[in-house]
Amino acid sequence: MQIENSNLMIVLSSPSGAGKTTICRELLKFDKKLQMSVSATTRPKRPSEKDGVDYFFYSKKYFDDKLKNGEFLEHALVFDNFYGTPKDFVKKTLKSGYDVVFDIDWQGAKQLSKKVKEELISFFVLPPNKNELLKRLKTRNEDTEKIVNSRMNKAKSEMSHWNEYDYVIINDNLNSCVREILEIIKVERKKRFRQNWLENFIKSLV
Repeated sequence: MQIENSNLMIVLSSPSGAGKTTICRELLKFDKKLQMSVSATTRPKRPSEKDGVDYFFYSKKYFDDKLKNGEFLEHALVFDNFYGTPKDFVKKTLKSGYDVVFDIDWQGAKQLSKKVKEELISFFVLPPNKNELLKRLKTRNEDTEKIVNSRMNKAKSEMSHWNEYDYVIINDNLNSCVREILEIIKVERKKRFRQNWLENFIKSLV
């Protein structure tokens, strides 16, 4: 994928229940240059969700057709359902001047890092402890007990990928966690190779 500007692609991953989706929402509140990537999924829509806002809800056949046509930046099979990031949606968002935030798992993050290395910064979010993780999973009223148990069993496997990310954040306090991530994003934007205007500015000085 060719990126025509220096805007960032920001990945947040975590085991289920660590709070990354809430963190993503908070980041968008405080940084107006951020916009959420909307993933496509084959899982059923929950009552509180809106198509095109929370996810693009695809049938398995429609998802498979788009996958064969190379229309996803990344995709993964999670809990018997497919998820993927539509390439065109991300391109349009970047061209509009936004940094794009991805709420995806380690499988998607790994695929994305191979395609957009320099534009990407990645965060892995951890819960403060095991008991808190289980408590957070149980507060998701829309999910069945079977799903909660399945997510808890998979959390250990997901957390084994923490060392594949640029930054690891422990979410023991939501506000502190959000501030920490925002500060890192601010610094990442200032890196020399991402400021394409600098070369012409230096030439104007000399």
